[in-house]
Amino acid sequence: MDKRRRKDHSNMATLSSNSEENVKGNEESEAPAVQPSDMLLVQDVLCDSCLESPKKALKSCLTCQVSYCEDHLRPHLQKDKFQSHRLVDPLRDINFPNCELHQLPLKSFCLMDCSCLCLDCENQEHEGHMTASLGEACTQIKTELQKKHKEISQNVTSVEKTVEKLLSNSNLIKASVQDGCASIAQQFTRLQITVEEARKKVEELLDGEHKKTLRQVEGIKAHLEQRREELIKTLTQINTLSKSRSEVDFLQGYAELKKGMAEIYVPTVSINRMDYVKSYIQAVADVTQELCELIFSAYREKLNMICKGDSKSVMPEPQPASKPDPETREDFLKYFRSLTFDPDTTHHFLRIMEDNSKLTNTSPWQHSYPDHPSRFEYWRQAMAKESLYLGRHYMEAELSGEGAHVGVTYKSIDRKGEDSGSCITGNDFSWCVGRNSQGFSSWHAGVETALEATDITKIGLYIDFTHGSVSFYNLTGRMKLLHSYTAEFIEPLYVTVWLSKKDNVVALVSPK
Repeated sequence: MDKRRRKDHSNMATLSSNSEENVKGNEESEAPAVQPSDMLLVQDVLCDSCLESPKKALKSCLTCQVSYCEDHLRPHLQKDKFQSHRLVDPLRDINFPNCELHQLPLKSFCLMDCSCLCLDCENQEHEGHMTASLGEACTQIKTELQKKHKEISQNVTSVEKTVEKLLSNSNLIKASVQDGCASIAQQFTRLQITVEEARKKVEELLDGEHKKTLRQVEGIKAHLEQRREELIKTLTQINTLSKSRSEVDFLQGYAELKKGMAEIYVPTVSINRMDYVKSYIQAVADVTQELCELIFSAYREKLNMICKGDSKSVMPEPQPASKPDPETREDFLKYFRSLTFDPDTTHHFLRIMEDNSKLTNTSPWQHSYPDHPSRFEYWRQAMAKESLYLGRHYMEAELSGEGAHVGVTYKSIDRKGEDSGSCITGNDFSWCVGRNSQGFSSWHAGVETALEATDITKIGLYIDFTHGSVSFYNLTGRMKLLHSYTAEFIEPLYVTVWLSKKDNVVALVSPK
């Protein structure tokens, strides 16, 4: 038995010697001898495989996430299946997150690219970049987030106060309109039968303005509530991020948060139509002095002049100095907005997919969407969830099929009507482009403008809300202007599509 043990020991020694010679070319230097267990130092990393008498680790395997002494390291040096494993000097915290590319511990943070780096990353891909240690980066970013948290909290409060003010103004407007109707009725009593029809027409105009104002309030309110939700969502993300125990998790979470962080700017808006109502009443009193046969034309002329002069009753806060108009696609992309379709607005014949960014007309197949007051019932349309308000906005869309249309409209567009005014091609508060049997055209207020373009599969939509312009661009080849409209917007805009025929497709895409 002793001879057999000596023989096995001799064979193992020979195998060990041969194996070490084979792997010597892969190792820069021979590992130093391991200290005896009774000579271990406090700073030494121990072997994870030694059970009874712990030994000093000679190497740590980043693949296995384990540290090995000389004896337990031998399989990694001698077995072919372990040759792909990454061996490094012993690491005390072997479970510390490693670089996915180089399999080395993450040591620093690139302030330019917002990513955690190992030593190889810092010396290769991120050479020359501004970096900081993980601890320094965490401290710096936490300070920035604290300031951002305070600023967002203040803006959330501002949004809430603005919404309250809008609702209060709405009630005042309603009371003013009611008083105006009573005063107008007194003026019309002077005109007996001849003026009875005129009275009805004037009240209809006033009521129309009242409804327009209410729609305006609802549109802006919806936008502000949406901004409030976005800001609260950002607050929640920041609060969650601040509780991260791992510095890497925190920094990686911050990098993701920074990409989709909502803008802080929130407009201060108000509605003031008191003078408008007084002017309306005075106009009625003046016209009653005129001849009965002129009553219809006189009232209509004066009241329309007041309506046009007061088309923008919302008074936003002063805007910064105008920037140069974008000229190249890179310029437009500075104002890019990532949008998604609102499932609650989608017609039953339209299939929504790809994270609510793509629509397909599946006629005659219907989809079992639940009933919703915002859903289009007759026209096969869908509206984006995000609103476009003050400032500049840019988006891109791919479209295919004869009958695919893309444009913008107000949230107040009728969702249930069957007349042309419920379609984005047929009213005076919608602007769109699309393809029909005649070719590619732009549409506004039921007026079609034929465009000198064919084979368009991708378009860009640019909105300068403050200066009142909507522009459509052909992106199929070199970026080229298709058509532009000017208007005075009184409500936030929403991207809306109309897919009139089977297999029409529109997809809201991100820049490539």
